Amino acid sequence: MLALITGTGALPAVVAAHQRTSPIICALDGHKPVGLEVDVWFRLETIGTLLHKLVAQGVTDVCFCGAIQRPGFNPLKLDARTMPLVPTLARAVKDGEDAALRAILGLFEKRGMKVQGAHALVPELLPPSGVLTRADVPDGIDAHVTAAEKVSIEQGRADEGQSCVIRDGQVIAREDARGTDAMLRGLQDRPAKPMPVPDEDPFGAAMDFVGDVLDGAADWLSGPVAEARAKHSGGVFFKAPKPGQDRRIDLPTIGPDTARAVIDARLDGMVVAADGVMVLEREEVLHLLDEAGLFLWVR
Repeated sequence: MLALITGTGALPAVVAAHQRTSPIICALDGHKPVGLEVDVWFRLETIGTLLHKLVAQGVTDVCFCGAIQRPGFNPLKLDARTMPLVPTLARAVKDGEDAALRAILGLFEKRGMKVQGAHALVPELLPPSGVLTRADVPDGIDAHVTAAEKVSIEQGRADEGQSCVIRDGQVIAREDARGTDAMLRGLQDRPAKPMPVPDEDPFGAAMDFVGDVLDGAADWLSGPVAEARAKHSGGVFFKAPKPGQDRRIDLPTIGPDTARAVIDARLDGMVVAADGVMVLEREEVLHLLDEAGLFLWVR
C-alpha cells in the first residue's frame, strides 16, 4: 500500500491519479494539496504517531511530493510517540535542510517503508532530453549554462534553492526560501511595495519589509550584475537538482505557472537538467512557451 506525504501544489494529485489503488493522503498541517481529499493531517511534532498509523494500516511505500514551506516546531505540541525522535530531528535540523529531509526519510525506512520518488511512480514527469519547443536555443547559450551550473553547485553547498537566472553571463537572480516564482516575480517591473500589515510581531514584519527593500536595492547599485539586471529583457532560467541531493525527495519541478512567470519576466527561455527536473502539464508548458516564442531545453 502506498501513502503520499504531501505538501501543496498539483504534483500530489498527479501522482495519486496514476496509481491503480488509491493511496493514503497524509498532508502536513497547513499544506493542503490541490484536488485531493486528505486522509491524515499531521504536524512535525506528531510524526511519530503518523509513522505508527501507517505501519498499522499496512503501508509499504511512501512518496513525498508537493511544496512545503519550512514548518514551525512547538515543543508543547509533541506527542508521546514523537518524543523519542526529537534528538534525531534536532541533530538533522542543525545540519541543514537536506540533512533534515534525509533524517525524516530514515524514520520511514526504519519502519520498513520504501521511499519512492514521484518520478519513479510517474515516469512521464521527467521529459526527454533535447529542445522541446518550436523555438531553438539562441547562440551563446553555453556560456549562460556554464555560469548557471556554477551557481547550482554554490547553492547546493549552501543548502539553498535549485534555480537561477542568467543574463549576459551574469547571475541576476537566485532562488531562496521564497521559491522559484518569487525569484521570477522579482525580475518583473517593480511596483511600489506596500508596508505589510503585522499580526503578532509588528517589529519582525517591519524588518522583513526593510530587508526585502534593501536586498532589491543592492542588486541595482553598480557593476556588471546591475547592468545586466537593468535590461528589460533577455536571459535564461535554469533549474537543476542540488548536487548530491537525495532525488527521491525534493526533486525540482516546473509547470505552467513557471512558464508564465518566465514569459512575464521577458526571458529568452528555460534550461532544465535532464533526468533531474519534473514537468507538470508538459503540453500546456510547451504551448505557453511556443505561443511566446521561448525555448525549453532539457539538457
